[in-house]
Amino acid sequence: MTAWKTIGWGALLSGVLALLIVPLVIPVETSGTLTASEAAGSGATFVNLLDIEVHYEYEAYRGLGDDPPLLVLLHGFGARTYTWNAVQGSLAAYGDVVSYDRPAFGFTQRPVAVEGESPYGVPAQLDLIRAISAEFAKPGQEVILVGHSAGGTLAAEFALLFPGEVEALVLVAPAILSSGGGAGWLSFLTKIPQVDRIGPLLVRGIAQSGNELLERSWHDVSSLTPDIVSAYQQPLTVKGWERAFWEFSTAPRKFTITDNPAGLSLPTAIITGDDDRVVATEDSVALSEVVVGSTLAVIPQSGHLPHEETPEAFMESFSQAWASFGFAFSS
Repeated sequence: MTAWKTIGWGALLSGVLALLIVPLVIPVETSGTLTASEAAGSGATFVNLLDIEVHYEYEAYRGLGDDPPLLVLLHGFGARTYTWNAVQGSLAAYGDVVSYDRPAFGFTQRPVAVEGESPYGVPAQLDLIRAISAEFAKPGQEVILVGHSAGGTLAAEFALLFPGEVEALVLVAPAILSSGGGAGWLSFLTKIPQVDRIGPLLVRGIAQSGNELLERSWHDVSSLTPDIVSAYQQPLTVKGWERAFWEFSTAPRKFTITDNPAGLSLPTAIITGDDDRVVATEDSVALSEVVVGSTLAVIPQSGHLPHEETPEAFMESFSQAWASFGFAFSS
């Protein structure tokens, strides 16, 4: 073997060893400095469900009717209960209302190194919807799911699989026709110890990309105030958020509803903005044509977050959807 070949093979071997060893010794430290309760602030409320400390916000019914339902609000990707702040009080005119932070987001506990089923996968997320409903619904109280974006996908999935447990759906800019599964054929890479080790470092750029997504979610970006941006960034102060987000990113996310949206057989309302550049407005329109008997409201001059950007118009659309449901209780 020539000297050059010896050097070449030596360099190749060194490179391979570096790829195998270096990721295992790179320090992977969280940028967060606070516990979830510290980041959430005084007065924040938590409940232990499925061995997870879940952050939630609750509003009791303020209407005049009898036997109101429980409205369970599910936020979208990168959001938290904050996304419902502008409308949760108004929704209490229609029923008891609970919103909660889905695992990997907001101030809900972020389990790591969990054996067995991932708490971030679709099955566990559906189990948590049932646990939330059981915790906050009174005996015999009907449940209505209100889901935004990816939360809308979860809400629809739950209703499709367990139709007897949900009375109606309100889907806000739902990511159903445009929703995908998990990591697909690349999922095997996430199981490699070296990749899993540095995974939290790979997702740290979510802070910057999250800001870009937030801007794209608004029709009128000038109304996106620094306080709103800060509210979305607050969960990034929680210790270990990177590892939890990596676990979420690698968890299985196969949805049945994406292949069978026509299978929804309960009252369904779809609300979106006319300038949704995250889940295209056209997708919500198309979904309304597939789900038999559904209603559609397209809010003018509003983007992906109509309940935040145009809350009054959102509540008007919600009221019209409520009337179409034909429930006995009213505000």
